[in-house]
Amino acid sequence: MSDIQDNSWQQAVERSVNDHFDEIREVRRYLHQHPEPSGAEVETTQYLARRLQKFGVKVQFGPENRGLIVDGPAFTTPKVGLRADIDALRIQDQKQTSYCSQVDGLMHACGHDAHSATVYGAMLALIDVEKSGLVDSIPWRVLFQPAEETNEGARQLVEAGAVDGLQALFSLHMDPSRQVGTIGVRTGDFTADCNELEIEVLGRGAHAARPHEACDPIAAVAQLISSIFLFVPRSTDSQEPVVVSFGQINAGQNPNVIPDRVLVRGTLRTLREEVSKNTISHLERLARGVAEASGTSIHVRHHGGPPAVYNDPRLTEILTSSATAILGRENVQEIPKPSMGGEDFANYLCKVKGAMFRLGCASGDSPAPPLHSPLFDIDENALAIGAKILARSVIQWCHEN
Repeated sequence: MSDIQDNSWQQAVERSVNDHFDEIREVRRYLHQHPEPSGAEVETTQYLARRLQKFGVKVQFGPENRGLIVDGPAFTTPKVGLRADIDALRIQDQKQTSYCSQVDGLMHACGHDAHSATVYGAMLALIDVEKSGLVDSIPWRVLFQPAEETNEGARQLVEAGAVDGLQALFSLHMDPSRQVGTIGVRTGDFTADCNELEIEVLGRGAHAARPHEACDPIAAVAQLISSIFLFVPRSTDSQEPVVVSFGQINAGQNPNVIPDRVLVRGTLRTLREEVSKNTISHLERLARGVAEASGTSIHVRHHGGPPAVYNDPRLTEILTSSATAILGRENVQEIPKPSMGGEDFANYLCKVKGAMFRLGCASGDSPAPPLHSPLFDIDENALAIGAKILARSVIQWCHEN
């Protein structure tokens, strides 16, 4: 990309986002009112596709008509991308707002509606700046991705060619723990390597009054969970975070009957794939020991979730620089430790360098409802801030490459 004409393009980004703010907010509110769960984002996809028709962009639908791969109107080979996610969660919206969810049992409680609106706003700014002639054609691509919550959407879009030719990819996540007007950045490890765990314990049922006639799977699973919480930390380097949590235990139908089967589900989160593999091996050893002691049969299964997000240093520097110009250095906050949450943005980073930041979206003095809360909401001024940071970062990357 040839030299950018002084700083006028930066002013053009600012103007464009401000001019389009009502439209950006309208997109967010429509999506918030009409949520669709992972794997069913057909109408969401159609809504976004209809809005994009007037901009002369190239739109490719994702598998099963869910999600979009959008290339700029210049039709140059895309080299830098922006990613948003579009799926909602099975949570009942309890907010009292004009734009609360109109679908029972579904809401955008993780901010994906806001991610989509923010990236939409950045895209409009890129189109406007390109038309202004202040910069050469910008080789951008925008991904509106389905099924982030189930760790399927990114991989589906990758298979559909979403990152073919890309050299850089930017994204963001709403952060209700930060005030609007601030962001969080971090180089390197950003989120965890995640695995879903399933432990099946098979025993022999009996009357609750005669436990000696049973091989009690409930007693076995209680011992196994206690052993995991006790011994996994003792077998892992203390500087390597490992989080094993169980959120579901299913067993039996009656209080006076010892069942013959227990099913336990949970998650394992680390920052390194090697640590995950070693921990799973240790879980299997513990299971064999408890099985032998209890006379049960225990099967440990694991299903890979998203790998860890690793923020590329140079791309993180570009995000930081863009945000500093907009917000001031004091409002661009270093995240001291990676999150142990999962993020399927990592599935793109197996193919292309990328970076993600956390966008403050809380307002007022009271603590904001957290992500995945039925009361989750955002200060919509965050939409403009995020759009400006993303658009500037794309143009800055092009200028350097």
